[in-house]
Amino acid sequence: MTVSSKFQQLEAHASSLIIGQAHLINRMLIALLCDGHLLVEGAPGLAKTRAIKVLSESIEGDFHRLQFTPDLLPADLTGTEIYRPQDGSFEFREGPLFHSLILADEINRAPAKVQSALLEAMEERQITVGDKSYPLSDLFMVMATQNPIEQEGTYPLPEAQLDRFLLHVQVGYPTTEDERRILVLNRDEAKAGERDAFRPPELLAQATIMEARQQILNLHLADELEQYIVNIVVATRDPGVVNEELAGQVLYGASPRACMAIDRASRAHAWLQGRDYVGPEDIQEIAPDVLRHRLVLSFEAEADGIEPDAVIEGVLDGVGVP
Repeated sequence: MTVSSKFQQLEAHASSLIIGQAHLINRMLIALLCDGHLLVEGAPGLAKTRAIKVLSESIEGDFHRLQFTPDLLPADLTGTEIYRPQDGSFEFREGPLFHSLILADEINRAPAKVQSALLEAMEERQITVGDKSYPLSDLFMVMATQNPIEQEGTYPLPEAQLDRFLLHVQVGYPTTEDERRILVLNRDEAKAGERDAFRPPELLAQATIMEARQQILNLHLADELEQYIVNIVVATRDPGVVNEELAGQVLYGASPRACMAIDRASRAHAWLQGRDYVGPEDIQEIAPDVLRHRLVLSFEAEADGIEPDAVIEGVLDGVGVP
């Protein structure tokens, strides 16, 4: 079985356990393939936690869920040094960030110091405690969730931290048909008693994931499409140039990190489709999730109720497809 077939099998397995969230499953796999992190926004009860649990049960790696609260401390994430009175020394006890897959539940409920500790782990792939730094696993992915309903008692993520997330995925309600299938699946799982019947036939090895990441980097991306990616990102900084209706709606556009994110993520999207080349449709499909959290809209745009997705759609319409 080829590497891409193993990932397609994993996607099919996850889809059988997470009904009506094909977009979220696909974006989780893209984040895994791109060595990136995922920010997921959606109402409670839409299988966000279940999704990352199913992924963790399907790959070779350990999982830890962190419930972010206002009283959380950085040491609750990173770990701390414990004093040993026997010999007068200090011993470092690893925190939950030393797992492979991390679910940061309601990340915007944690104060700035905690968010800063998580930022170092996400960007530098290391934890610093005292004067020592400890490397994290080669397979390290953070999936953070935000609840868009209740904003009281939250600490909005700063733009610098938002930019560290590869994708920002919005999760919606399932269709009526999917909700019926969810009922049936839930009843079947209750009858089974244990989740063993729903585990994949074999775990996806970390070596396979690393090999897949190399294959993605070798995918063909035409020079014209590279320029197309750059044109899209540059257009977010002054969208009025490509679409007059968007003039004055963006205060700050996407950074060069967005170019790299679209490049990697569109490659992963094409690879999961079984292709060895990237097409314009891959870029257009992935661009909203890459750009959504990287745009800072003007006060006038926010006052008019304009959402980042509307600006991104206008930019994609205005930038010519090669």
